[in-house]
Amino acid sequence: MTPTQRTRTYWLEHAWLGTNVEPGVALEVTDGRITAVRTGVGTPPPGAEILRGLTLPGLANAHSHAFHRALRGTVQVGSGTFWTWREVMYSVADRLTPDTYHQLARAVYAEMALAGITAVGEFHYLHHAPGGTPYADPNAMGEALIEAAAEAGVRITLLDTAYLSAGFGQPPDAHQLRFSDGDADAWAARCSLLKERDHARIGAAIHSVRAVPAGQLATVARWAEERRAPLHVHLSEQTAENDACRAAHGRTPTQLLAEHGVLGPRTTGVHNTHLTDEDIALLGRSATGTCMCPTTERDLADGIGPAVALQAAGSPLSLGSDSHAVIDLLEEARAMELNERLRTRTRGHWTAAALLRAASADGHAALGNPDAGTLETGAAADFTTIALDSVRTAGPVPRLGAETAVFAATAADVRHTVVAGRHVVRDGAHTLVPDVPQALARAVAALHA
Repeated sequence: MTPTQRTRTYWLEHAWLGTNVEPGVALEVTDGRITAVRTGVGTPPPGAEILRGLTLPGLANAHSHAFHRALRGTVQVGSGTFWTWREVMYSVADRLTPDTYHQLARAVYAEMALAGITAVGEFHYLHHAPGGTPYADPNAMGEALIEAAAEAGVRITLLDTAYLSAGFGQPPDAHQLRFSDGDADAWAARCSLLKERDHARIGAAIHSVRAVPAGQLATVARWAEERRAPLHVHLSEQTAENDACRAAHGRTPTQLLAEHGVLGPRTTGVHNTHLTDEDIALLGRSATGTCMCPTTERDLADGIGPAVALQAAGSPLSLGSDSHAVIDLLEEARAMELNERLRTRTRGHWTAAALLRAASADGHAALGNPDAGTLETGAAADFTTIALDSVRTAGPVPRLGAETAVFAATAADVRHTVVAGRHVVRDGAHTLVPDVPQALARAVAALHA
């Protein structure tokens, strides 16, 4: 991704500036960064690019498995659990090659840009060929994702994932052989070959406590710490994982991670669904983040995590689309509040501004991009504009907050997405990937042939 090399001005009809919506805002952008923010600009300056609607900071999808997009529409019916869904997921994973993964991810990331997402955290564990044989380039699959993000015009944090076992004391099964590097030292050696680019950061992930032996957790945490890189981990998504961890180690997954130095302010637990009060306190005291994925958690019947308690304890909240049953960060933000309303039978757990922050600034921070997610001088010039004249958003023009965006709009209302000062989506059309629906259809069909 090459940022714009000249100064240009964007005139925003309405802009959310973190605490309130302002009419008539001019942003000056140079070399991919915001260099000036002027409010009270009633008419577009000469030569300005005009963005009609409500402009927000670019949204951050903090948890993605790009290949899960191929499952949409095929696994949403019938009975079963997370574990039966996982078998179907493995069958798709078995078919992927670097080329087919590149084509699928390019289309998926383009779909994200159309939804106002400017950065994605890709939780990547499809490392090797089926059977576990490394490719000639041991990072061929990760490189395919990085290139796909560049072609789709979004930023990526490649969260290269250690996945070494099928369960506590169990070797990888036939499907999981392509995920495993054998041990954490070999995982670290392979990851160290990955290089960051203008649009790409390299982070780390522990798939789960069942997938990385306890004695090797510290190796992954140390690799991330030495590079000051983000570290993510699936945490207590399923009660079965908690039960197995207690049986193997006499403690919860959160306690196990704490003992091995995994928790901390650069770490994000994904899901954090089935936690004890002590788990919540450990995550909060260590400032470990929480990435909620409400549309996936409801699709897989995982449960509703204690997001309110986690945030109150000190765990910053971010949002992800995970399995891509839906790619819509506004829906993820809305669902987090609405899920809590259903659980507690009370309303108003977060303001619209707080939900939008989880979908933007705190999500970018979880991906190692603390300079993104705000419309202010010095920030990355990443933003998205929502139409205010659709059947969902038509009504009073917002003056005070982001309620229209969070509680009325959907991804279908995104009109523009700008990344590093470059228009990636203009007037609802992707500027780099022609016909995104067709690109998705071709890529998904190739995996079901």
